[in-house]
Amino acid sequence: MVKAYPEEFRRDVIPVARKGEASVRQVAKDFGVSESCLARWLRLADRDDGISAAAVPSATAVEQAELREAQKRIRLLEQENEILRRATAYLS
Repeated sequence: MVKAYPEEFRRDVIPVARKGEASVRQVAKDFGVSESCLARWLRLADRDDGISAAAVPSATAVEQAELREAQKRIRLLEQENEILRRATAYLS
């Protein structure tokens, strides 16, 4: 079963990890939490504080933009293919 940590505990750990005096691994070990758990808390805190959203665009936003462009290109190619198919049927 996953151990739930109180919100006050999280609020105490996050500033210590953000100071950068020790690695995330060391801070997690000192407070008795897993490294991945602490990294998740930091990501959530950054998101809530607006730190990472303003500083660096997320990779998912870039990927979503590329996906939209690819989908537009696919629709255009499908339309062109349909036109060629109809022209071929008309000329045969």
